Amino acid sequence: MLRRLAALLEPFILMLLATVVVASVLPARGMWAGIADGAAQVGIVALFFLHGAKLSREAIVAGVRHWRLHLTVLSVTFVLFPLLGLGMRTLPLLDPMLATGLLFLTLLPSTVQSSIAFTAIARGNVAAAVCSASFSNLIGIAATPALVALTIGTMGQGGGSLAAVEAIVVQLLVPFIAGHLLRPVIGGFVARQKRLVTFVDRGSILLVVYTAFGAAVVEGLWHRVSLPDLGIVLGLSIVLLAIVLIATWVIGGLLGFTREDRIVLLFCGSKKSLASGVPMAGVLFPAAQVGVVLLPVMIFHQIQLIACALIARRFADTAPPDA
Repeated sequence: MLRRLAALLEPFILMLLATVVVASVLPARGMWAGIADGAAQVGIVALFFLHGAKLSREAIVAGVRHWRLHLTVLSVTFVLFPLLGLGMRTLPLLDPMLATGLLFLTLLPSTVQSSIAFTAIARGNVAAAVCSASFSNLIGIAATPALVALTIGTMGQGGGSLAAVEAIVVQLLVPFIAGHLLRPVIGGFVARQKRLVTFVDRGSILLVVYTAFGAAVVEGLWHRVSLPDLGIVLGLSIVLLAIVLIATWVIGGLLGFTREDRIVLLFCGSKKSLASGVPMAGVLFPAAQVGVVLLPVMIFHQIQLIACALIARRFADTAPPDA
């Protein structure tokens, strides 16, 4: 058990924590803040370009055949989760920006890698998990900013919704579409260069986290967020995940899904993507707010990894012999 939990603390998680520490002690200021922010924006563009190049059209076509499952996953991700987030935001417990971060967390798409990995461990329908997770991320490029605009309001680094829309199109949507259209040309290269893709993927996230937390620290983040606040976010994240895990399993049964498809709904429906959340927050919120907004996302990310790893192993141990 301890070895399984230790395995979740992969180098990237430790690097994220180290980045937060460095940003807290040595935040970028003045000219260096501008350079770091520019590098982070380039990283976001590269990240979504590669996401577009990795998404196969075969997965899109295959997913259409399993539309009931995928629509259910999307409903949980972009309807049930946001409704729970809106409810939690009204609780008079949190700093308003942390409450906004908790709501932002519920508006994000599902993860890809971990959803598929946990589905495979639990002996679920891996092909359907690939499609559901990919659809969630694809739709999330438009759905998450739209939901942020609808539920949170004014956004954008330049101030105002028009600047936010422009940033979304330029930094997220255009690179994603360009990468997908170039997939016939560069798809093979991207598939072979897994280490390079991982470096760009994780490096861009670390850059955004550093610039976001650095800007927040300069604005007094750690004077504003207390340990009780972090404890409340931790507790609400656990409750949020528990509600969605129970709801997805029950809904899958009510809809008559097979065990394998219920596992897909459980894991794809209950996840929220740190990889998408970090760059989107960097685009959708003013620099000084991004660090606070991302705290609930990072906390929830760790909780979902630990909980889903244990659940997946439990499913694997109790799976029928022919599953």
